[in-house]
Amino acid sequence: MSRFDLSLLEHAPRVPGKPRHKTREVRVGDRVIGGQNPVAVQSMTTSDTFDVEATVKQIHALEEAGCELVRVTVPKPEDAGALSAIKGRIGIPLICDIHFDYKMALAALDHPVDKIRINPGNINKANDPTHDRFRQVVRKAKSRGIPMRIGVNAGSLERDLCEKYGFPCPPAMVESALRYIEVAESEGYHDIIVSLKSSDVLVAVEAYRLFAQLADYPTHIGITEAGKPPYAVTKSAAGLAPILLDGIGDTIRISLLGDPVPEIAAAYDILQATQRRVRRPELIACPTCGRLAIDLEKIIAELEQRLSGRRLPVKISVLGCVVNGPGEAREADIGIAAGNGKGMVYRNGEEVRRVDEKDIVEALMEEVARWESENAGKIAAANPTRPGELEGLGRRKLPVVAG
Repeated sequence: MSRFDLSLLEHAPRVPGKPRHKTREVRVGDRVIGGQNPVAVQSMTTSDTFDVEATVKQIHALEEAGCELVRVTVPKPEDAGALSAIKGRIGIPLICDIHFDYKMALAALDHPVDKIRINPGNINKANDPTHDRFRQVVRKAKSRGIPMRIGVNAGSLERDLCEKYGFPCPPAMVESALRYIEVAESEGYHDIIVSLKSSDVLVAVEAYRLFAQLADYPTHIGITEAGKPPYAVTKSAAGLAPILLDGIGDTIRISLLGDPVPEIAAAYDILQATQRRVRRPELIACPTCGRLAIDLEKIIAELEQRLSGRRLPVKISVLGCVVNGPGEAREADIGIAAGNGKGMVYRNGEEVRRVDEKDIVEALMEEVARWESENAGKIAAANPTRPGELEGLGRRKLPVVAG
């Protein structure tokens, strides 16, 4: 008889993971945000928006990296004037970003943008209970059929909310978002996405959790002003992983100092690690400890090269010792436990053959081909509009997005 309450374990889920927070869908260009749609990856240009050539060049680089929505800042009339030219030369939805001047929001909405992002806290006239400036933007966005991101930021929260709560804390941020949602809804406008950003990881996490308890609008998640890599990536992962694991988040941006292109890979890595969006095989390898008995670094490098570009939700485990190797290999869809020049190949938890070290990579690639062939029908049928998007195909139930 155990002194521990084992009933807790008996009733715990065998396969962990929370479902996505149920949100309404909002169309942004040719993408749909929210619902059960994949978490979309976005970034923001650093060029002067009115410099069309430089801005388009940067957007093309972001597109090549896998960016799915892009935001450009519009602080001046010449920036608004460039939006049509930029939109005509890119292949992903274009978002215009507005701060302070509501007239710039109105000007930007005269152009073919796919979404507008505003921070209501810094565009409204002080002590205006009617929120007239925000209402003007909402009315025009509604008339143009353009969705809006209400971007609440801890660094620019309204004074009355700071006074009410004492400082820009999560409850204050969430009340700010709800305030402007209600104003928009009073205008019959519901094409809304919400962000609750802070440079403080704990504040951001709790703000998104609180908001998810109160509203069903999709959220754009990020840790703002994260700083310079590599710490900024670590900080973003620390803040966004808890949110994603809770099932919260419909679009994501990793805010890095400098060139925005690395933001894309960082976002996909975080989505992959939290199993919210898997776009490539999950490759597991043991650390290089004293038990390592094969050239694991060489094997992993060759596998990464051979698997580059493959959109498969398969979990592959490559272990180089006999301590944890067999158990870990059995847990994956495909695995190998190796040592002293030999390797045991596992498929769905069962040992299927033994190979020499020199043949390990080829043997694993043969198993990958077999796995892909066996699941080809499921991959093709998963989503007719975006082939390859599916949930739970692999033995370990990894979600995947092939696009």
